[in-house]
Amino acid sequence: MTDVTATAKKIINNVEQVIVGKRRQIILSLVSWFCEGHVLLEDVPGVAKTMLARALARSVGCSFKRIQCTPDLLPTDVTGASVFNQKTTEFEFRPGPVFAQLVLADEINRATPRTQAALLEAMAEGRVTADGVTHQLQPPFLVMATQNPIDHEGTFPLPEAQLDRFLMRFSLGYPTMEEELKMLEMLEHGHPLEKLQPVVSAADLVAAQTAVREIHVDPKVRRYMTQIVHDTRKCDDLALGGSPRASIALFRTSQALAAVSGRDFVRPDDVKRVAGPVLTHRLILRPESRLRKVTAAEVVEDVVAEVRVPVLSQEPGEP
Repeated sequence: MTDVTATAKKIINNVEQVIVGKRRQIILSLVSWFCEGHVLLEDVPGVAKTMLARALARSVGCSFKRIQCTPDLLPTDVTGASVFNQKTTEFEFRPGPVFAQLVLADEINRATPRTQAALLEAMAEGRVTADGVTHQLQPPFLVMATQNPIDHEGTFPLPEAQLDRFLMRFSLGYPTMEEELKMLEMLEHGHPLEKLQPVVSAADLVAAQTAVREIHVDPKVRRYMTQIVHDTRKCDDLALGGSPRASIALFRTSQALAAVSGRDFVRPDDVKRVAGPVLTHRLILRPESRLRKVTAAEVVEDVVAEVRVPVLSQEPGEP
């Protein structure tokens, strides 16, 4: 796991030259990329959601495309379309922005459901089908989508099936006074993003994606994470609990977090750290629970707190 940890540290330190005081969110984004998952950033405008995506792409030397979602955006504007070439008298496929390695879908909930669905095949299978022809996307592929939780006018809320496709959902939040002062100092003579250079290659990140799957997960820890998901299905405050995809997401993200932390085995603490970002957007609250101002994050905290933490007799690699 030495190579994976070194790769993660290089990317984190590089991104922190642009993003101030958001190490937890940077790590979660990186964990999602190591798991070949996708990220939904839900926060107010101006907190560096777009900057985080651009900094990650520059740090890995990956191609980056931004899709500004609007109600008149068409599916072909995302996937690409076949255009008639008069010289060859044949139709040629021109790839859309989804063919980049890191795609930012800005304000995804402003696109119509039909356009939102154009991303589903790419997110789930890493390929795009257009005009009956399937095109493979170049790894490592990551979709980072953003949405504004305050402004709901003229939006199309993501359906549960599409929310479930995102490995994690989290917010960046406002910086502290000290962090904001440091940010102003960094921006005094120009934007630091323009000077950001790649610190690892795309091949290094693909190798890390393969390596994290070898992280050991003890059967007791597997039962622990599965019990958390099953308990959400029996929770009185929820109309819909976590799906089997939620169990897989907990498993994969815990492996990646352990690798980023420099371990070749998963601890229960790893599961606790990713439980909120992995589960909250997959749960549906009952109407009466919403009236009582209960949130999905509070439900996840309560469920995790009630599940007995397993005690491992010895950790892998210890005498």
